[in-house]
Order: sequence, then structure tokens, then C-alpha cells
Amino acid sequence: MITALWYAVAGVLLVGVALASSSIARLPVTTALLYLCIGFVLGPQVAGLLRIDALVDAALLERASEIAVIVSLFGAGLKLRVPPRDERWNVALRLATGSMAVTVGLIALVGVFWLGLPLGGAVLLGAILAPTDPVLASDVQVGDPFDRDRLRFSLTGEAGLNDGTAFPFVMLGLGLLGLHDLGAWGWRWLTVDLLWAVTGGLLVGTAVGTLVGRLVLYLRRTHHEALGTDDFIAMGLIALAYGVALLLHTYGFLAVFAAGLALRRVEMRSPRPSGPVAWPAALGDEVSAAHPEHAPAYLAEAVRRVTEIFERGGEIVLVLLVGALLSPATVTWRAAAFSALLLLVLRPIAVHVGLLGRPVPAHARRLTAWFGIRGIGSVYYLAFAITHGVPEDIARRLVTLVLTTIAVSTLVHGVSVTTLMRRYEGRVR
Repeated sequence: MITALWYAVAGVLLVGVALASSSIARLPVTTALLYLCIGFVLGPQVAGLLRIDALVDAALLERASEIAVIVSLFGAGLKLRVPPRDERWNVALRLATGSMAVTVGLIALVGVFWLGLPLGGAVLLGAILAPTDPVLASDVQVGDPFDRDRLRFSLTGEAGLNDGTAFPFVMLGLGLLGLHDLGAWGWRWLTVDLLWAVTGGLLVGTAVGTLVGRLVLYLRRTHHEALGTDDFIAMGLIALAYGVALLLHTYGFLAVFAAGLALRRVEMRSPRPSGPVAWPAALGDEVSAAHPEHAPAYLAEAVRRVTEIFERGGEIVLVLLVGALLSPATVTWRAAAFSALLLLVLRPIAVHVGLLGRPVPAHARRLTAWFGIRGIGSVYYLAFAITHGVPEDIARRLVTLVLTTIAVSTLVHGVSVTTLMRRYEGRVR
């Protein structure tokens, strides 16, 4: 009976979202906020249909959020159709490294001196909440590969990179709690967890994306083979880049993002007509898929479209789960005050520090500071920390702080994004 009920609930939810998509798009809220509310209603606080515990079910949350994040990161890489040396990357790199490190440090200070966490727990909290989210931030990110808006590019690049660049700080926090070997004076953390894992992840993803992209194009253009397999290519490329990166003890999040960038780079370097592919006419067209000039763009766009479908599905599932986790025990006034401090004070400070010396317009700088959306990436890191043995008392405090921050971020960004982005777009036209 329960299984049948869940099939019915899932069907109603998916069909309802599909039928109401146009109406939802006109609302001054994001779909993520609606999913969060639906998850709360389905959870134990109301209907009791979706029962999940962040500590007991941490392994499930880790796997589910892991899949959602890597699909989204790959899709983010495919959207960024800009050469590596383009100066627009400068802001994204500053945000994903300098600003993120400052955020970790500021949160750690608050965690120690206000929240009473041990140093390792405070650093871990900073690492969990420092990354901005590639899943829930779609409304402020690049909409398609030919979107050249600097603000959207910066936010997309930041979200694509900092889910991987946060990992060294996660390992540092675990190490300070005695759950990971940092080496004498932190040498192992510096050389392996930071330098090798970050660099290796980027190299693995770039190599896999480039090789697979060129191989598929060679087979299609030369032998008219490997046609009609775009869904398998998308999922296979994500899995291959992620799996190889983990086998080499590098960061898989960076690898899948780099793989998306590399596949798009293969398309950019290939001779082709200017402008985007005429997608409706090209969909399912094997002539376009194997055409010497159209094949690279067809491949990149086909893979991107497939990835977006899986990304939307992952967003629904994970945000529903987060909504079901919300309760008086996991959402407290102190945690809400911390969330406000992070979003209103710490994030803006980190952005301004990271962009020092960079001539970014004041309105773009303010929006960049505001749209530091927290979401599924933080769920993954929280679950990762719990499954790696964080003491229960610290884990419960982390759960409260992280879930509250995600809920507050989804709420305040969900109700402000439409108005603020419309004003921004009107200003830059």
C-alpha cells in the first residue's frame, strides 16, 4: 500500500510540475522553494509520508546528493562556452578560491567563539557552507552557452569550481577532529589533499572530456557510428571522469566540471557555422550529428540537454528530502541568526575581499555578494562528514546549522531572485 501511495504521489508531483511550469515561471519565487515546501508537507511534521533522519540516513543522503551535484557540475561546465584565457574567468576563480577560503575562515571564527564548536568542527562547518550551489542557483546562472553576461558567468563559474575547492577544507576539518591523517605539520594535507587532489581532478576531467569528445566526433564524422547515443555519452562521461578521479585520489567534483568544460572546448575548437545549433530541427537528426561542421555543436548541445533533464530530477528529489528533514529540532532561532550572519555579513565580506583590485561594477558586486546560494552541495558535505565518523554531538549541531542555512537561503533567495535579476537585466541592456 505504501509503495502504491508513493507511486501516486510521485506521479501527481511530476505531472503537476509539468502542467504548472508556465504558471510557476511567472511567480516571484523559484521552483526550489516550492519543492522545499512540498517536502516539508510530505515529511513527518505534516503528512508523515517521507521520513528521513540526517544521522541515520546519512549514507543515503550522501549518495543521492553526490549524484545530483556531479550531474549539475558537468552541466555547468557545458554552459561556459568561454576560452580559458578569457578575463571573465578571473572573477570566477577569485570567488571560488580566495572568497571561499575567507568564508571558511570567517565561519570557523564564528563557530569557535560564538557557537562553541571545537576548531575542527568549526572548520568543517565553514567548509560545508562555503560552497555556493550549482543545483539551486540556476535562476542566476548562465542560461545557455551563448549567454555572455558577466554576472551570470561569474556565479556559474564560482559554483562549478568551489564545490571541489571546498574539499581540502572538509578534509582539514576532519583531520583536526582526528578523523583524517593530515601528516606532520599538515604536510600530507598540503601536498595530497590540496595540491595533488585539486590539480589532479582538473587534469583528469580535462583529459577524459577531451578524449571522449574527440573519439565520438571521429566515429560520427568519419564512420557514421555512435549515433543516437547522447544520453549514454552524457552519463558515461560523468561517471568516467568522476570514477577515474576518485581512483587517483583526486576530487571528482572538479573532474566532472572540467570534463564539461573540455567537451565544450572540443566544440569551440572545431570548425562550425557561427551561432547556436537550431535545436528543434536538429533533434534526432543523424545527418546533423555526423555533419563535419555541425557535429561538434550537435554533440555538445545534445549532451547538455540530456544533462539538464537529469539535473532537474535530482533537484526535485534532493530538495524534497531537505524539506522533509526540517523540524523544530533542526531549525532553531540560533541557527537562523547564524544563517542571517552568513548571508548578510560573512558572504559580502568574503566577496569584497576576493575581488579586491578587480574593477567589478558596484551593482554586480552587490548581487554577487547576495546570490551566494547554499544547497545540495552543502547536503553532500554534511552527509560526507557524518559518514566519516564526526562525533554525534557535533554532527547534530552541524545538521541544525546546515539545514537551517539551506532553508533560509532557499527562502530569501527564492523570493528575491526574480525581482533582482529583472532589475539587473534592465540595467545592463
